[in-house]
Formats: sequence, structure tokens, C-alpha cells
Amino acid sequence: MEYKTTIGLEIHAELRTNTKMFCNTKNDPEEKRPNVNICPVCMGYPGTLPVINKEAVKHVLKVGKALGSRLADFTEFDRKNYFYPDIPKGYQITQYKYPLVSGGELAGVKITRVHLEEDTARSSHENANYSLVDFNRAGVPLMELVTEPVIHSAEEAVNFARELQLLLRYLGVSFANMEKGEMRVEANISVSKTDTFGTKCEVKNLNSFKTVEKAIAYEVARHIELLENGEKVIQETRGWNEQKQETFSQRSKENAHDYRYFPDPDLPKLQLSEMPEFLNQDLPELPSEKRARFDKDYGVKEEDREMYIVDTKLGDFFEEVLKIAGDNKLSILTSNYITSDLAGLQKGNPDIDPFKNISAENFAELIKMASGSELSSRGAKDTLAIMFKEGGEPRKIAEEKGLIQKNDEGELIAMVQKIISENEKPVAEYRAGKEASIMFLVGQGMKVSKGSANPQVLKKLFENELTK
Repeated sequence: MEYKTTIGLEIHAELRTNTKMFCNTKNDPEEKRPNVNICPVCMGYPGTLPVINKEAVKHVLKVGKALGSRLADFTEFDRKNYFYPDIPKGYQITQYKYPLVSGGELAGVKITRVHLEEDTARSSHENANYSLVDFNRAGVPLMELVTEPVIHSAEEAVNFARELQLLLRYLGVSFANMEKGEMRVEANISVSKTDTFGTKCEVKNLNSFKTVEKAIAYEVARHIELLENGEKVIQETRGWNEQKQETFSQRSKENAHDYRYFPDPDLPKLQLSEMPEFLNQDLPELPSEKRARFDKDYGVKEEDREMYIVDTKLGDFFEEVLKIAGDNKLSILTSNYITSDLAGLQKGNPDIDPFKNISAENFAELIKMASGSELSSRGAKDTLAIMFKEGGEPRKIAEEKGLIQKNDEGELIAMVQKIISENEKPVAEYRAGKEASIMFLVGQGMKVSKGSANPQVLKKLFENELTK
């Protein structure tokens, strides 16, 4: 019997607020100078009193609403007691028994709870003789989401984390940049050959989707190897070593009683039913809703749709172009030029902002010219490349560069007759029954016309001339 992997995730996300969770100090994730955004409250000075950040509470409730969760009526904050240099008070203010949000679901994964707490300071251990602590992050509002243990693969775990990051950004509650530590994933992993869960290990502070996938895969393989060798898996907290590409033991796993949770006596209990402004928040269009709408209205392929879901600026540009063009039937053609050609130009020239040089109006005109056979595919690509680097109107560019496609049979017939007279072999092959030879002649026509001739018109003219 094969081993069954079971994974539960705990994901922390720093919230977008002007100030920290329990004080009036600036919440600025871009601050590079250490220990600038600090005050007596977030530094844990004796005699200071915390005050709840209302905006942070509203953010977590908005997340709960988007997840279809139960929003708490009664809620309170607790003290989680432990000593570590990044916790200046000797305890962290968090939520234990009464979280703001319970239940819900995202990407097919059931949610246990979402609660609100304060972040710790940032420690660095670059010198072997001492460590440094930066308290700018201490006290920043931190949302923690805990899933049910219903995930069964590293891929599924990464998909969920990606979808949560998208949701947080759509809601405007968190930037959730993993490379900046604004979103951090912890994975609880176990394996078993039965329906009973195996011994779990928690891998903490995974700061990229690739790392999440690698750490889970490593842990699953490690657990299976231990069990196959007749050894036991020890419940513990582990970290990820990027250089060695493996997890390592940090400490034995703590239980709730180790932290001696109790309600924070300095903070009021919240009865949210008495605060309707916290509960009656409007939601924007969510990623799942946007996917369904794009499928229904535009029918673009899945990879294009996901590009628009992730890059909302690109998605907005796509929709604006179609709105100006006034025809959703152009959606596939428009999407091809955006996701393939425009994205390709951007990849090769990352310093150029295409949306500065190319307006939605001009892009819509380009699409209409391509769909109306005024521009060949090659002509449209060449015109777009000039628009990308220099800006400008597509019709004017195409006319100046001689890219307007010739559709007039009267203009092309002389060229067709000349090509026939100069290419006796393919002409003879075509007349002998080798139909593919006509494409060589069409190619010669495109070469002579420098891509401006309509290949369909050329093919028709060659067929007419060669059957006389």
C-alpha cells in the first residue's frame, strides 16, 4: 500500500495599514533603515497600553467574507507567552479561542480559521559572534490563516498559496510579496499508509512558492525513508536550508499549553454585531469570479486568462481594447497579440513601459486593421514593435513603412504574372499536379511585395493564372 501525504498550511500575511497593530507607529514595509519605525508600545516598554487597529480588523473580516467563512460576533485578543529576542514584551498579542473568522473555503481547500495578531521583529544572524534585531516589523498587523489537513500534494499546497496571494491582492488587504517576507508559509506534513494521520512535522518560514514545493517534497521523502527503515518520525519544527536544499531540525514541537494563553487584560472584548461598519463591507470582483466572467465573455485560452487574472493591469488593458473595438469576437485575436507579441516585446525590453507608449485606442485600431486584412500578421507585428518603442498611431506607422496589405487584385496581377514567367519549374510542377508548389510562388509574391500583399489574394490570383 502506498503512503498517503497529508498537509495543512499556516500562512501569515502582513496587512496593508497606515500604522501598526496596537500603536500609532508607521507601518512601512519599504523602510530599509533599521529601528526607525518604533515606539514605546511596540518596543514593549513597561506601563504602555495597546490600542486595536480598526482597519486591520476590517481587513481580516473582508478576507473572511470572501472565503465564505463565519464572521465572529464575539472576539478577543490573547497573550501567547514565550521568550525570544524578537518579542520585546515577552509575549505576542494574538487570538486563540475566539478568532475573527472560522471556516470557509478557497480553491477547494477548507479553512479552519483566520485570526489577527502582531508580527515579530526581524532577526539577522550574519555574524557568528552576535545577532541583530530590527524592530521596524515588530507590531505590524499580521493575518494568520490555517487550513484543514486536506491537502495531499506539494502542487496542491502551492496552488492554494498562490490563490490566497491573489485574493489578498484583489481585496487590497496585503501586498503579500513573499520575497519581502510579507507572506510566509508554514507547512504541517505527515505520511501514513492508513487513514490515521502520521506524525506531523512543521516546516516554518517558507518564503517562495518554489521553496514550499521543495520543502514539502523533501519532508515527504524523509518521512517515508524513516518509516521504511523501521524508524519513527519525531514531531518537531524544522527549517529549510536553501544551500543544502533540505530541511533541518529547529526544536521540538510545542503544544498550546506551553504558551500559557490567556485573554489580554489591556484590550477590550469586541462585539462585532454592534459595529455594522465592520461586517457590511463590499467586496470587489474576486479572482474566481473574474475567471468565470472571462470564460463566458471572451473564451480566451486558460493560460491567457490566468495571465490576466495575475496581472490585473494587463487584464484591464485587454478589456479596454475590446470595449473600444466594440466587438468581443475579436477577443482571441486581441489576446494573442497581447499575451504573445506585446508580452514578448516587454520581456525583451523590461525597461520600457508599453502602457506609456501604447494606448488602448491605438491597440484597438491595430487589431481592427489586422482583423480587416489591412495588415498581415507580419505587418501587424512590425507595426506593434514600432508602437512599443516609439509610440504612434498604427495606421500612420503602417502607411509610412509600406506595411498596409495590398488586397486589390488589379495592383497585384502584374506582379503575379512576372513571378510566373520567372519560375518555370514550380509552375510546371503545379500544372503537373503538385499543388504544394503554389505556396512557393505565394512566398515569392510576399518577398517581392515586402510582406504587403495579402497571401490569400495572391494564392487566388496564382490559381487563376495557372489554370488558364
